[in-house]
Amino acid sequence: MTTMWGFGERLDGYPVPVLNERAVRAGAGLLFLGAMVAFMNAWLLGNFQPTRVFVVAFLIDFALRLFLNPRYAPSLILGQWLVRKQQPEWTGAPQKRFAWAIGLVLASVMFWLEGVQQLVGPVNLLVCGLCLTLLFFETAFGICLGCKVYAWVVRQRPELCPGDVCAVAPDPRVQPRLSQGLVAAVYLVAVGVVWQAVQREGHTPAAPTAPAQATPAPVDPAEAERCQVPEFAKAIGHEDMWKLHNHCQ
Repeated sequence: MTTMWGFGERLDGYPVPVLNERAVRAGAGLLFLGAMVAFMNAWLLGNFQPTRVFVVAFLIDFALRLFLNPRYAPSLILGQWLVRKQQPEWTGAPQKRFAWAIGLVLASVMFWLEGVQQLVGPVNLLVCGLCLTLLFFETAFGICLGCKVYAWVVRQRPELCPGDVCAVAPDPRVQPRLSQGLVAAVYLVAVGVVWQAVQREGHTPAAPTAPAQATPAPVDPAEAERCQVPEFAKAIGHEDMWKLHNHCQ
């Protein structure tokens, strides 16, 4: 039975309200894509406008999930349509509600920082990175990190977890072997060697050029004070990035 106001669907044979895990993962993937585009615009180009738009969209989406019904959240509507030909995988709704409440809190913090206060700093990066991590684990591995926090806070095992991880022991036939671990380790070392080689090649000093003679523009004292690089940016070696983000170049 499904109602407009509620969380999850009541299906015969299931002890708790359920959600279609396939649609949930698809929705998480769509949000991860939008979040990554916004994050890279801010990080590489100093353009925070996509981030502000995405934060509002993310906040509305999660508010609809929690306070109306997940079936009316835009990301889950599109996600459900994309996986409409796949067999549903019904998972417990209570732990998802807790996990999505964490997402709503993070979205609210980002909205306050960027949409209201117009602030830029390490807190923004931390909150945004946490959101990306949660979305990535959900869509890439089917691992709901917020659901694990739910089990720790509520002190009871969730029901109907994706892949039945709450009910059955892992099949030993699919556990990684030592030989596979060694191959992965060699692969990572090889990638690291290539990275170091590319870095050395990319940092070859260019031939010096004669400096252009130009009359320096007068500096506004207020602007100079605004563009003073804070200590946290200096400590992590991101002075130039901080100037880019704050339009101080």
